[in-house]
Amino acid sequence: MAAILTAVLALAPAVLALPATAQAAPRTSVTTAVTDKLLGQTALTGRGAGPDETRVKVTREKGGRWAFGTAVVVAPKTEGAAPTGAVFVARAKGDGWTVAFDGEPAFADLAADSPVVTAEEKRIFASAGTAAAAEPLSPGDFVRPLAGGDYRTGMALPWSTGASWTMTGGPHQWDGASGPYSSVDFAGGDQAVRATRAGAAYTMCSGFVRVIHDRGYASDYYHLTGHVNANGTSVSQGTFLGNTGTNVACGGSASGRHVHFGLRQNNAYVPIADHGIGGWVFYSTGWYEGYAMHGSTTRYNGGALHNYGALGLTQGIVDANGGGSVNKRSGPGTGYAVVGSVADGTTVTVSCSRNGTTHQGRFGTSSLWNRLSDGTWISDAYLWTGYNGAVNGTC
Repeated sequence: MAAILTAVLALAPAVLALPATAQAAPRTSVTTAVTDKLLGQTALTGRGAGPDETRVKVTREKGGRWAFGTAVVVAPKTEGAAPTGAVFVARAKGDGWTVAFDGEPAFADLAADSPVVTAEEKRIFASAGTAAAAEPLSPGDFVRPLAGGDYRTGMALPWSTGASWTMTGGPHQWDGASGPYSSVDFAGGDQAVRATRAGAAYTMCSGFVRVIHDRGYASDYYHLTGHVNANGTSVSQGTFLGNTGTNVACGGSASGRHVHFGLRQNNAYVPIADHGIGGWVFYSTGWYEGYAMHGSTTRYNGGALHNYGALGLTQGIVDANGGGSVNKRSGPGTGYAVVGSVADGTTVTVSCSRNGTTHQGRFGTSSLWNRLSDGTWISDAYLWTGYNGAVNGTC
């Protein structure tokens, strides 16, 4: 027995001296894995960037197997620039990590299994998905150029409902350099920036807050001062996020206090044009240019936008196409009696829809008619719903 023990001890130094390639490789840090993924996605970085321009913050972790946090690319100190980034969830796998960013298909699945993600966050993340496709209408009907046929955000404007602020910068890129015109600048009022819709809020970096909503949407807010310190905080529409400011701690520039507001869906900034937010529909005519419409009322840069609140997913805004009102009828067509009228800019609720006589409105020709909650009917050609089809089923 003594001889065997002596032989084993004699071999021990040789075992310890095995080359590094024969030993288990150390696991890549989650910070490195997230940084590599972030820099590899130009849709998030918007430009060439290096690791020294990233800020990865792990806000939750468990057992060295799970991590959750934020990853940001700091913006250059140039006009219109803003930081970009993502909320991430990561799971250790072998000698590395599986990482997913908010809005990606894998994000909801990975978050659903994670012990560091709350039940409310899992519910919101699971609700993400592509917008519904437009329902087909009669041959020859005009199809509004909506992404996926659905531009209903369910969002208010980023300040108190009933108040008016100024649109200081029309649609432009979030980062000022690439991507769609997803963003608008607002200022004025009481300077208190508020969540446009319920969701989970995250402080991405100083002055930069993101709220992840349902239906795949997220809203971004930059240049904030006195902002919340949120880590998946559940917020309601109207919850205070911070004040307008000139905070450029994460890059960019700001010549006067405002909020740089951006719209995202499914892991990307999306054109804000044609989307309805706070009762206004935004349109782009060039960099930092464009306008917003509420019915036939139009506001350009420097104009005041009244926050009408969120438009419900089965609601619409009457657009008389320059007229003062639209006739309401007893059935879906001009062959039915006129039973009243509804003023331009009025918000109405749709009970159901069906095809009838064809009409030409601001958005083109449509034979779709909408039955309102009071039992009367108006042509869809004179109603902005954000959806190219029946918003509440067919009659």
